[in-house]
Amino acid sequence: MGTAAGEGRAVPRYVQIADDIVQQIRGGVLKPGDMVPSESELVDRYEVSGGTIRKAMVEVRASGLVETRHGKGSMVKDRPPVRHRSSDRFRRAHRQGGKAAYLAESAQSGATAKVSVLYIGPMEAPEDAAERLGVSAGTQVLARRRLYFRNGTPVETASSYLPWDVVKDIPELFAENPGGGGIYARLEDHGHEFAEFVETLQARPASKAEASELALSPGAPVVHLIREARTAEGRVVEVCDTLMAADQFVFEYRIPAAD
Repeated sequence: MGTAAGEGRAVPRYVQIADDIVQQIRGGVLKPGDMVPSESELVDRYEVSGGTIRKAMVEVRASGLVETRHGKGSMVKDRPPVRHRSSDRFRRAHRQGGKAAYLAESAQSGATAKVSVLYIGPMEAPEDAAERLGVSAGTQVLARRRLYFRNGTPVETASSYLPWDVVKDIPELFAENPGGGGIYARLEDHGHEFAEFVETLQARPASKAEASELALSPGAPVVHLIREARTAEGRVVEVCDTLMAADQFVFEYRIPAAD
């Protein structure tokens, strides 16, 4: 493939291989849902070492065209990532239409979504969640922990923490299925009208336990998102601690330019 433009240096072999695989995907030789050939197959095909193939696959994964799952290898993505739209995802119209945010976004992207409830019940508030809720660490709160799937693949975990005095008289919040529109709809049904949602995001490598839960390769990138749901009275009535497989989501933010 010659030399790098303006550098006079040979393009590294792993870059050439990565480019070739990416072009096979974009050209339809490798189709959505196809597995990328295994490391040993690529070693034989390109007559290079396993280390060179591993470096090439880092570049291929960075293209966003494949997803890698621990123990399964790399697969060509069959649908675009779920798109988080900050200006749209928590619209009251979605809740009134019976759609929780993740399900609404997944439907818009053409993905099949599923939510598995891992735990619902009382829990001592973790320090960070307690601070955001305005209670002392260790105070009893309601915890709701879920695992979200997209096209059968785990892509997100979420743990919600809600003040006990808010939830104790809302039995639906203790059920696996709180009803159409999710927990935010039930909170609004009981007079907790939302004014805003505040989200903080941090990108980082997954821990070993996190990678296992989301079926990711060790150290794969994840997005750690913490959301506060604030009412018109200024109270935070939910803190949601979420971990997302970075390759499965695109975040879109609308920022007003006027006062």
